[in-house]
Amino acid sequence: MWTAFLGHVRRFPWVTNVTLYGCLFSGGDFVHQLSRRDTIDWKQTRNVAVVAFSFHGNFNFFWMRFLERRFPGNSAGMVLRKLVLDQTTAAPLTTSVFYTGVSFLEGKEDITEDWKKKFLNTYKTGLMFWPFMQLLNFAFVPLYVRTTFTGCCAFIWATFLCFSRQTGDGAKYRCTLCRYYIISVYY
Repeated sequence: MWTAFLGHVRRFPWVTNVTLYGCLFSGGDFVHQLSRRDTIDWKQTRNVAVVAFSFHGNFNFFWMRFLERRFPGNSAGMVLRKLVLDQTTAAPLTTSVFYTGVSFLEGKEDITEDWKKKFLNTYKTGLMFWPFMQLLNFAFVPLYVRTTFTGCCAFIWATFLCFSRQTGDGAKYRCTLCRYYIISVYY
């Protein structure tokens, strides 16, 4: 089964990676809602999925390829360059698109309101999670499944983002992210 999956990814890398990323990212919202409520707000999950499929999955697919072309290989220097560029360029962009994109799809009057309130704390929280995940990604994961690996990490991240978006600015929820991270890495 694993061989068939990898064959499919190699044959259709863009479709497979973007689809898996989108499903995993929107699944993070679904899990967040299951943990907080008795009912699921399907409109919210749809909005998160639209942002994940239309932007995040596609962006990550092409971003990973750009980084690999610009800094080929997995030597320590190349991985560090990819990591620094990823955290200083892609992380702020994808966080911004999440907050503004979901606000736009919800029809909010000021689509930057959540971004203004939560971006900085969310970005700082992401710096506790993403560098380690992307270090593993750039050092050990083959290019053709890097977006899928990022999607697996984004499942945890999206759970945190949706939690932060609905309940606060992200600062006091870093422990929640750390708890999800510890559970996923060690169990």
